[in-house]
Amino acid sequence: MLTIVKKNLPFFIGFSIFLVVGMVLLLTTEKGSAILYFNQHRSPQSDIFFRYVSKLGEVLPYLSAIAVLLFVRFRYALMVPLIGFLVSLVSLITKSFFDHNRPSLYFKELGTFEQINLVEGIQLWEKYSFPSGHTMSAFAIYGILAFLFGWKKSFGIVMLFLATLVGISRIYLVQHFLQDVFLGAILGVLIAMSVYVYQNRFPYNPNHWIDRSLLFKRKKGLA
Repeated sequence: MLTIVKKNLPFFIGFSIFLVVGMVLLLTTEKGSAILYFNQHRSPQSDIFFRYVSKLGEVLPYLSAIAVLLFVRFRYALMVPLIGFLVSLVSLITKSFFDHNRPSLYFKELGTFEQINLVEGIQLWEKYSFPSGHTMSAFAIYGILAFLFGWKKSFGIVMLFLATLVGISRIYLVQHFLQDVFLGAILGVLIAMSVYVYQNRFPYNPNHWIDRSLLFKRKKGLA
C-alpha cells in the first residue's frame, strides 16, 4: 500500500486535504447544513452544471474508460468492470446495513422540506442515504485511473478533482448528506487501491494476451 501512495503522492495529498476539510466540517456543523448552504446559493447555471457532474459517477465513465484502456492494456480494461462490481456490492451491503434516511425524508420529518429549493428534474429518494453510491463510484473509477497513470502527476489531480465534484453534486442535488459523501469517498479510494494492489501481484508479461491491447500486432511465437 505504501508503494501506491508514493507513486501517487499528488493524488493522496489532495485526498488527505479532502478528508481533513470533510472531518472539520462534520465536527463543526450540524447535519444537513451543507445542503442548506447550497440551498441559499443556487443558480440556473449551477443547477445544470451539477446535474451533469453527478452523471460522472454513473455508467458512462466506466464504458468510456473500458473503451480507452482496451487500446492500452487488456488487463487495465478488465479492472474497470471489477471496480464497478465491487462498488455495487459494497454500496448494497453498507446502505442496507446502515439504512439511513435521505435528506428529503430527514427535512420532511423536521418540517422544513418546503424551504428547500429543489433542482428541477431531479427525482429525490428517501431511503439508503449512507454512504453515497455515486461518490463511492466516482472515487473508485477515477482513483484507479489515477493509479494506472501515476507517472502523470497532473492527471491524478484532475481525477481527484472530478471525483470531488461528483461528491459535491450529491449534496447540491439534495440526494446525500456530507457524511454520506465522506464515507463514500473513503470506500471508493479503498476499492481502487485494493484492485490496483491485487493486479500488481501478477507481473507484466507482453507475451500473454492480458497484457496486450487492440494496438498489438501479433508476431510468430507469441502465445
